[in-house]
Amino acid sequence: MKAETLSFFERVYDVVRLIPYGRVTSYGAIANYLGAKRSSRMVGYAMNSSHGKDVPAHRVVNRIGLLTGKHHFQGTNLMQQLLENEGVVVENNQVQEFKTVFWDPNTELYDEH
Repeated sequence: MKAETLSFFERVYDVVRLIPYGRVTSYGAIANYLGAKRSSRMVGYAMNSSHGKDVPAHRVVNRIGLLTGKHHFQGTNLMQQLLENEGVVVENNQVQEFKTVFWDPNTELYDEH
């Protein structure tokens, strides 16, 4: 992997580690926060590579709250179980009350990035 890709992945992981317990964000919100608005797919690739890196990847969903990354977790419903353990309601692979539990790094984080 190229050095700039690894650096981007690390920046993604830094943001994901800040997502509060019981909240979720989207691939696009992270990409936008990092100044790479069109790189939500790269954020997804970073999440796929995050296993074993102490990154709460289960808190990252698509723009409408679907658990699109669930097949990258061990077990059929691990992503959903991890979210439900934090009090997030998931039905039919979609986060319920998405706007209520959505965490936007662009409004929640005020530091320079």
